[in-house]
Amino acid sequence: MKATQNPPTTGMVTTADLLRMAALYLRRHGWHQGTYYAPTTDIPTPPACAAGAIRIACAGRPVERFVQLDDDTIADYLTALDVFVDHLDVSAPMFFIDEDGYLLDEHTSPYSWNDDPARTAEQVITALKAAAEEWDRLHTAGSENR
Repeated sequence: MKATQNPPTTGMVTTADLLRMAALYLRRHGWHQGTYYAPTTDIPTPPACAAGAIRIACAGRPVERFVQLDDDTIADYLTALDVFVDHLDVSAPMFFIDEDGYLLDEHTSPYSWNDDPARTAEQVITALKAAAEEWDRLHTAGSENR
């Protein structure tokens, strides 16, 4: 690097950063239930569900299908979604039992959790930020990544 060049000042984007970006997206652009994004064609930043906001945080734009993403972005999205699900499993477990009493899914579905009629935007934003805090607690020592 030449003496006149400025060194890069940005660090690595962590899973916690992506979850916080998703929470900020929802606060700024709105929350949605039922689909990843509110059906609109007139704005590039539609209201989103929790998973849709995580996709936007990873890709930088609304993305409906995995085929629209590169492998690294898919990996980032799946990791962030898994961290969010892990947080929900502890803080807001929601399990589905079939009519015979068998557990259908051992993890809380972020889609069902988001779409619960009693859910609020503030609960979703708070859960995304709490999942980010938990990731930081488990993966950083001071300000350094472990």
